[in-house]
Amino acid sequence: MDNLFSQIADYMEQGGFVMYPLGILTFILWFSLGIRFAALKRGSARSVRVLVQRYKEKTQHAPTGVIDNAVVTALEVVKQNPSDIRQSLDLAFYQTTRKISKMTVLINSIVVVAPLLGLLGTVTGMIETFNSLGDVSMYSQSGGIAGGISAALFTTQLGLTVAIPGLVMGRHFDRIQRTFERELAQIKDIICSESADNGRLPEEV
Repeated sequence: MDNLFSQIADYMEQGGFVMYPLGILTFILWFSLGIRFAALKRGSARSVRVLVQRYKEKTQHAPTGVIDNAVVTALEVVKQNPSDIRQSLDLAFYQTTRKISKMTVLINSIVVVAPLLGLLGTVTGMIETFNSLGDVSMYSQSGGIAGGISAALFTTQLGLTVAIPGLVMGRHFDRIQRTFERELAQIKDIICSESADNGRLPEEV
């Protein structure tokens, strides 16, 4: 374990000062992805229409995810007999909508900033390398100019290592979010349609 930490420290040191903010961004990115993953749990795999019916009949288990909770919330709203059901559902789903979009902006920002920060580190390292061409100390280092350029490229490597997984996973979570948003809209349509057709409130849940 000590050897691993030593290797990481050497790697960070070779890349220069930009490696440290990139390391911080790496931690923040994976922490944010973990929060987003936890927030995007659907619950039951049943369709929205089936869930609405089962919760009305009290034959569905306790809610365990976003869509399950949304159905229960919608039925609770209808029990209050609001004058404008759709508007009340929009207000009730506001927190749900915020929850499923949590950390999106931060993740997308890191995906954009990390490669640029890595490029900044590389350009800075290249400038230092070429400024040292006339310095004898450059050639006394292992690898000479090639070693200096290699060290300068570490930041680009780390920047891409941060950005690529963040981009792939971020897009995957965005697709799940859009699916949930469509299902939330379906819940509102079903509830409003049934309330208008039946002229009565759903059974208590």
